[in-house]
Amino acid sequence: MSAVRTIARVALCCTAAAVLPHAYAQAASTGPGQGYPVKPIRLIVPNAPGGGTDTVARAISEKLSPALGQQIIVDNRGGAGGRIAAELVARGPKDGYTLLLGSAATLITGPALDRDRNYDPLKDFAPISLAGTTAYMLVAHPSLAAKTVSDLIALAKAKPGRIAYASTGQGGPGHLGAELFQAMAQVKLTHVPYKGGAPAMLSLLQGETQVMVSNFVTALPPVRANRVRALGVTSLKRTSLAPDIPTIDEAGLRGFELQQMYSLVAPAGTPAHVVQRLNREMAQRLPADDVKQRFANEGVEVAVSTPAELGKLTAAELAKWSRVIREAGIKTTE
Repeated sequence: MSAVRTIARVALCCTAAAVLPHAYAQAASTGPGQGYPVKPIRLIVPNAPGGGTDTVARAISEKLSPALGQQIIVDNRGGAGGRIAAELVARGPKDGYTLLLGSAATLITGPALDRDRNYDPLKDFAPISLAGTTAYMLVAHPSLAAKTVSDLIALAKAKPGRIAYASTGQGGPGHLGAELFQAMAQVKLTHVPYKGGAPAMLSLLQGETQVMVSNFVTALPPVRANRVRALGVTSLKRTSLAPDIPTIDEAGLRGFELQQMYSLVAPAGTPAHVVQRLNREMAQRLPADDVKQRFANEGVEVAVSTPAELGKLTAAELAKWSRVIREAGIKTTE
C-alpha cells in the first residue's frame, strides 16, 4: 500500500510540475488586469444632468454595466466649457476606471477656440468608441425668399451682409456652422448672438433674424408646424430623425458638414485590452432599439466606431474647425 501511495505522490508532483509552468506562462502572456473590470467604473460627463451628453452617458451606463459585471457610475462635472471634466480625466489613472464622455466642446471646438486648455485632445486621451452624433438644421423664416440652399446662397450674394442669422452664442455650433457656410458659399451674413437656443429661435420666429443653424430639438417642432422653413440638415447623409429633409451637401453646397460627436475616451496610456473590451461592449450593446429611441428624443443618432476610426475622425474635425475659427477670427467671450 505504501508503494502505491508513493507512486501516486510522484505522479501528482509530476503533473503539478507540468501544469504550473503552463499556468505561469499563460498568466504572463495575458498580463495583469485581464479580468477587467474588477471594481466600478467612473464615467465623467462635462455637463450638468439633462441634455444630450448626459442622456448618452446614462445609456452607456445602463447597457454596459450588466455586460461588464461592474457598475458604470455617471459623474457630472460641468463648468468651464468642459475643461474641468476633460482635465480631470486627462490627468487621471490609466487603468480604465476613469473615463470621459467627450463632446465637440471638450475634444474639438473647445480646444480649437481656447488654446490655453491644459490638455491635448489628441495626445492626452485614448479613443474607445464613438457613441452618437447629432446633426443640425439650417432653417429660415418663411418671409425670406429662399426655399432651398441654392436660393439662400443666391440671395446672400445679391444682398451681402443684409441677411441676419441667429446663434446660441459666440463660438457655439450655430455660429461655427454659419461661418463654415459663409466660407464655403463665399457669402456674407450678419451674426446676431443670443444666450441660448430658445431666445435665438424666438428671434427667428418673430422675423428679427432670417436664418439659423439650430439643433433638432429646437428646430423640428416649428418646422413641422410650418412656422420656419427647413433648408437642409448638416450631416453628409440624411438623418433618420428627419429623412424627408435634404442635406445641405445634396441641396447645393457640396462637402458641407457640421455634427456634434459624443465620444467615449480614456486617459492616454490605458491598456489596449481595456480599450478593446470597452469598444467591444459598446459595439454590441449600444445600437439597441430602446437606445435609438431614447437618443432620438434628444436629437441624437447612435453611432459606434473602432478606436482607430474615432482617433482619425477627432483629428480631422479638430483640424477642420481650427481652420474655420482661425480664418473667421472667432474668439470666445468666456
